[in-house]
Amino acid sequence: MEIAILLVSLLVLLAIGTPVAFALLGSTLLTFFYLDIPAIVLFQRMASGMSVFSLMAIPFFVFAGELMHRAGIAERLVRVAEAMLGRTRGGLGQVDVGASMMFGAVSGSAIASVSAMGATLMPLMKERGYDADYSVNVTSTSAICGLLIPPSHNMIIYAAAAGVGVSIGELFVAGIVPGLITGLALMVAAWAVAVKRGYPRGAFPGWGVFLRALAASIPGLLTAVIIVGGVLGGLFTATESSAIAVIYTIVVAALVYRSLNVSQFIEAAVNAVKTTAMVLLIIGAASAFGWLLAIMQAPAQLASLITTVTDNPILILLIINVILLVLGTFMDMSPLIVITTPIFLPIVAALGMDPVQFGVVMMLNLGIGLVTPPVGSVLFVGSAIGKIRVEDTVKTIWPFYGALFAALLLVTYVPGLSMGLVELMR
Repeated sequence: MEIAILLVSLLVLLAIGTPVAFALLGSTLLTFFYLDIPAIVLFQRMASGMSVFSLMAIPFFVFAGELMHRAGIAERLVRVAEAMLGRTRGGLGQVDVGASMMFGAVSGSAIASVSAMGATLMPLMKERGYDADYSVNVTSTSAICGLLIPPSHNMIIYAAAAGVGVSIGELFVAGIVPGLITGLALMVAAWAVAVKRGYPRGAFPGWGVFLRALAASIPGLLTAVIIVGGVLGGLFTATESSAIAVIYTIVVAALVYRSLNVSQFIEAAVNAVKTTAMVLLIIGAASAFGWLLAIMQAPAQLASLITTVTDNPILILLIINVILLVLGTFMDMSPLIVITTPIFLPIVAALGMDPVQFGVVMMLNLGIGLVTPPVGSVLFVGSAIGKIRVEDTVKTIWPFYGALFAALLLVTYVPGLSMGLVELMR
């Protein structure tokens, strides 16, 4: 009965438009009353969920992403991508994916990526005859690459939810190849749609233009190299690397590119504070919700249910993926990571899947939810920038969904894609 109260009340609160954090808190508090658990425990579990040292990296990575967005780093990455990829049919679609992959490697945020790429590329694509739905679909889905290609603050949340033994550095490394594969799959989809619609072919601007664009982008791209290289080399922890990322970004933006002024810095700081507060509130609420699920033994019951349906590892992984995909269409990524990791990680570990690989699977899986209605925040942001209704984008987004699903299946069933580089460093 208590599980029914918890889940039904959560669904009702979400259905009437209650923000996710308050829906989680409301359903948890209601169940606390039913179980006669003191309300003070709710706040204790929230504080415990947020008081994790590794989560200190989140505000710094968010701040670094905000600074990069305002410092013009996105535009420099677009120039490199256009010089490399613009010559293909529908070349700006390829440019969009390539630039999103590079920007994801320095920002780690899907929302930051769709905002930066959308503001930069959507007007240009419209000017060159591309349809609005195409530009929104390419930009929104390619933003998912930023969740995989390090650094990614969602991987830090997963590491905290998974507990001791899951290395943030290994998660960063494990996301590189899957992130590239996801980007390549989206490039194929973007090319296929461009051919079908007869979009124009670009021209190679020459090696001189390419090399100048590449040289201009290197200072920004070095952010990812410094972060990942420093963590793997033992020079600093993942949390310390986030602070270094902020300092380096400020130096590059203010002194190298000279594109960051005081007002932009303040705006970036304010937005970072707002985003961090929202994320940590959601994490705290999800921690209390997940704790309640644990004491009601919901994870064990779900595991028993899944293994009752089938004992085939392939089908079990498929069922878990489907559950995560469905949940991802209704809830934001951060709370789902906190809630579902303790539920599904023991199941996949029993099947022999490494927790690091499962982390990458979860990032891509829940990332797809960010571009899937009704909650798909990344798709909503992309549609707002592209000035088109979400309903119109969904009608033509299916080739891109197909590319994301194909990448998800590869990452799920081919461990070497995630674990190959990790095994080399272990």
